[in-house]
Amino acid sequence: MERVVSIDRVNNLVKKSDFISRDLSWLKFNHRVLDQARHLDRNIFERLKFMAITASNLDEFFMIRIGSLYNYIDYGKERIDYSGLRELPFRKKLLTEAQDFVRAQNEYFIKRLRPLFAENQFKIAKISDLDEDQKEKVKNYFRKTIFPMLTPMVYDSYHTFPILMNKLLIFGVVTVSQTDKKDQKKLSFIQVPQNLPRFYEIEHNGEILFVPIEEIIREHIAKLFRNIEIQSVNLFRIIRNGDFTLEESDDIEANFLEELKRKLKTRKTGRVVRIEVEETCDRWMLRILKNRWEIDEDNVFRAPEGGMIDLTGLWSIVNHTEFKDRMPDRHPQVPPLSYSEQGETDIYEVLDDRDILLHHPYNSIEPLLELLDRAADDPDVLSIKLTIYRLAKESRVTNALLRAAENGKHISVLFEVKARFDEENNMREARRLQKAGCFVIYGISSFKTHTKLMLIVRQVEEKVTRYVHMSSGNYNEDTARLYTDLGLLTTNEQVCNDVSEFFNAITGHSIPTIYRNLITAPRDMRQQLIELIRKEADNARQGKASGIVIKINSLEDRETIAELYAASQAGVKIKLIIRGICCLRPNRPGLSENIEVGSIVGDFLEHSRIYYFHNDNDPILYSGSADVMVRSFDRRIESLFLVQNSLLKQQVINILRYNLRDNVNAYIMNEDGSYTIKESTGEPPFNIHKEFYEVTLDDIQDAKLF
Repeated sequence: MERVVSIDRVNNLVKKSDFISRDLSWLKFNHRVLDQARHLDRNIFERLKFMAITASNLDEFFMIRIGSLYNYIDYGKERIDYSGLRELPFRKKLLTEAQDFVRAQNEYFIKRLRPLFAENQFKIAKISDLDEDQKEKVKNYFRKTIFPMLTPMVYDSYHTFPILMNKLLIFGVVTVSQTDKKDQKKLSFIQVPQNLPRFYEIEHNGEILFVPIEEIIREHIAKLFRNIEIQSVNLFRIIRNGDFTLEESDDIEANFLEELKRKLKTRKTGRVVRIEVEETCDRWMLRILKNRWEIDEDNVFRAPEGGMIDLTGLWSIVNHTEFKDRMPDRHPQVPPLSYSEQGETDIYEVLDDRDILLHHPYNSIEPLLELLDRAADDPDVLSIKLTIYRLAKESRVTNALLRAAENGKHISVLFEVKARFDEENNMREARRLQKAGCFVIYGISSFKTHTKLMLIVRQVEEKVTRYVHMSSGNYNEDTARLYTDLGLLTTNEQVCNDVSEFFNAITGHSIPTIYRNLITAPRDMRQQLIELIRKEADNARQGKASGIVIKINSLEDRETIAELYAASQAGVKIKLIIRGICCLRPNRPGLSENIEVGSIVGDFLEHSRIYYFHNDNDPILYSGSADVMVRSFDRRIESLFLVQNSLLKQQVINILRYNLRDNVNAYIMNEDGSYTIKESTGEPPFNIHKEFYEVTLDDIQDAKLF
């Protein structure tokens, strides 16, 4: 039996700690995403999009982070969070915060968003809202399409408890049989088929009625229980633990993939960590579920009247063809500043002349795809090497590599088949490449390959040229329109040597002595970044110019945070732009007075990583795939690349400068871990998600951070 946990004592411990819990910080991030649904300058479809994102975010949070916590609880392992809390008090705190979030989410959806549906020509309709003809259509749809797919599963003394699927809508139906005196009350489960549309659509007087599939089933559920009294019909949904750790396999080619498949299947039967129910659900049924899954009221999330279980279903409305013209038009992408003649010149000639910095999504991914397409068909290209973490569903990258293999080129691809929730797609694409004759590597032992690198080798007569691409983002042309990322295309010999050595290390058995332009993990990334931080602290102590600006997704590594605290105490001005998790406390007296933390959440997902060290007025700049996290430093293959070219350095400095200027999408992190919207202080709106489309060479020339 879990001991009683005092939430006041828990809150006091959290407040005292010099570090903020990763998971509590993540919940604060999802509040910032929910804020996007509150923006009155967005139309209803944009706002519903952000509401759906918060719901899918929360599902993943429970599957992975709460699931991970339960791995400790269920197997009796000790865990002390950054906030200083042990497993059970931390569980209480985390679930209490999650309950608060869900209440805010439901309240805003019901009170502020649903009332706007009618004026936008649609409605999430109840059966009672329909006229007789419409009800007849719904009845026919149930009879012909839905009814044959439904399978009631009774649970009683004669039938075992069925396996209920993760993230599906499920009905729990409590029935009574007058003929069975021994066991009158029974519980049956009906899972809503996942391959049915979430809504049945009816067009009426210029309005689209979205009738939820669950309401159609509820209306006609008696058809499945003939001559039986139905006491209650209860809709619910469960989230199961999806956190797993792959064991190292000796036989990478066969056993590794089989092990992965087995682990993927456990996501369907892992322990239940969350249950969404209707506010009026049957208490007898809920007691059975809680006992069965060993959860308590903290794990139960109630959807109030007018709410909706599983708000990810809103995507069906957001993506509806009828409303395509209601979503804002995307700004046309602009050429990179260092490649203004994009599309007019030969990509080889341009790269032989200069480096290109791609800033997505403002710059298209097309120059990279153009280079890859050219290389696939170019008889002078000898080989292509590439790391892949996530791909688009209809990937031009895969198609180019297949074509290159068919043209007899040597193709080496390191596929990260452990990329969370993309495992099956990655395995499928990897097999396609392998069948075409590509040399495919399915990850490196227990490390997850997160680095983004490409190397093309081309020989014209006696001259061999290597073309390298290094990036913070994936080789995914879909997300390149939605995520902000940096990519560098270069033929610089020093950089190419480093990348060649790095590929030899990750595809073979090589341990390079030193890289001149790369910082890599799991080798020495943490230590090199710490040394750069310490150098700034030394400069500050000596009265030299110092400063640090870091833009990343997450800051969690305790050792690095401790060094940032020490640098702050030495007098270094530190500005952090962190989209999501931040375990550092800014502005704490005696600890971090010189550290500011901001977060930008808006139309694009901030995904680029940039590390700036002022270095006594001779800035050192890195970009790449790695965040400041334990997993990035110790359990992933990552890389950061040095930005050397003076023009590109100014461009990256300006990217940081614009991020710091943003007063539309920006939040300021407070010492207690909360966030407040950044005030404009009388300045005109500055929205980086618009301003970066307009930036010119003149804008970046004098860009400074300190």
